[in-house]
Amino acid sequence: FAKSIQSKHENEADCFELFLYNGSLPNGDRGRRKSRFALFKRPKANGVKPSTIHVACTPQAAKAISNKDQHSISYTLSRAHTVVVEYTHDSNTDMFQIGRSTESPIDFVVTDTIPGSQSNSDTQSVQSTISRFACRIMCQRTPPYTARIFAAGFDSSKNIFLGEKAAKWRTSDGQMDGLTTNGVLVMHPRHGFTEDSKPGVWREISVCGNVFTLRETRSAQQRGKMVESETQELVDGSLIDLCGATLLWRTAEGLQRTPTLKHLEALRQELNAARPQCPVGFNTLAFPSMRRKDTVDEKQPWAYLHCGHVHGYHSWGTRDSSERDGGREQDGRERECPMCRARGPYVPLWLGCEAGFYLDAAPPTHAFSPCGHVCSEKTVAFWSQIPLPHGTHTFHAACPFCAQQLSGEQGYVRLIFQGPVD
Repeated sequence: FAKSIQSKHENEADCFELFLYNGSLPNGDRGRRKSRFALFKRPKANGVKPSTIHVACTPQAAKAISNKDQHSISYTLSRAHTVVVEYTHDSNTDMFQIGRSTESPIDFVVTDTIPGSQSNSDTQSVQSTISRFACRIMCQRTPPYTARIFAAGFDSSKNIFLGEKAAKWRTSDGQMDGLTTNGVLVMHPRHGFTEDSKPGVWREISVCGNVFTLRETRSAQQRGKMVESETQELVDGSLIDLCGATLLWRTAEGLQRTPTLKHLEALRQELNAARPQCPVGFNTLAFPSMRRKDTVDEKQPWAYLHCGHVHGYHSWGTRDSSERDGGREQDGRERECPMCRARGPYVPLWLGCEAGFYLDAAPPTHAFSPCGHVCSEKTVAFWSQIPLPHGTHTFHAACPFCAQQLSGEQGYVRLIFQGPVD
């Protein structure tokens, strides 16, 4: 879930960030395909706003669709009836588009999140559910730099097409609106993205930016009820789900309260300076550098996720010789803790290295279960309460650092370290 979009204006303090909830990309952050996005104020405004409406398939409507210099949204009501809404230039806003397509109109290319994936092979041959032109964000070019999200993005011909099967309707004031196939969902946290944050309610955003309750399933044709008391304005900590990837929106003000990577590195060194020991082998443990590797470090801490006791890697508690011979292929399976005899998953611990997901700068004392990502207590408590969309109609909590579904009673555990005996 670790993808971030950051929007910056002339001043570094006036910015947004978007984080993709899927850890790091296997091939690294390159071009428009990144795990963290920065939105800068554009040299020239490229925002658009609705203008003329063409009802039925008139020559003017056809011209609007075919004109590559004219943005338009086409609502196909039937084979003989199409409504086209022309959009004109808006000098007050910047537009940023997000989607799976690698075509030039897409500013931020998003790929599907594979829970727990760490290698390139994990992310291939998966049929994507993310729209090629999933959504667009309009940012005001002047303070307070309000950012608004809309479903669907304009293609290379500057058009958005809603076909016959898409949910669409005419509003009470004669305007058109609609929903995309799998929808764009947004959740705003209560009390902001702070130590006091609580989960909000997931809503669906329409093509025109209106807010609705969720459909029965992501692609159902019957829309939810309009929620007139809510807007599509993004706030610090807003979650954006594109049916295959979830994005976290951070503001400049919010990021100022977020720990830096330098601070997280200092916390790592502080943990290691305490010289935690394995209570079985009495060897000193040390968290590896912030960048997660494919291989487990020899001194890396491991934990029993049922009780939280931290050890080094050992084969104590394996049921038979065949399991011991299997070595670390048995990682994550149930093992018996030698300290308290509790049985549970036994996994290596990794410090969560995306600072944008932290709610505070407190020491990393807790681990998500079953992945073993370590961060502060407030951070694990918050994310373990967030129901993230999964598939077309289910929700479950997941680790923000790798998107793996959480397990156990709470989804996390307090870690119990043993200090040096000397």
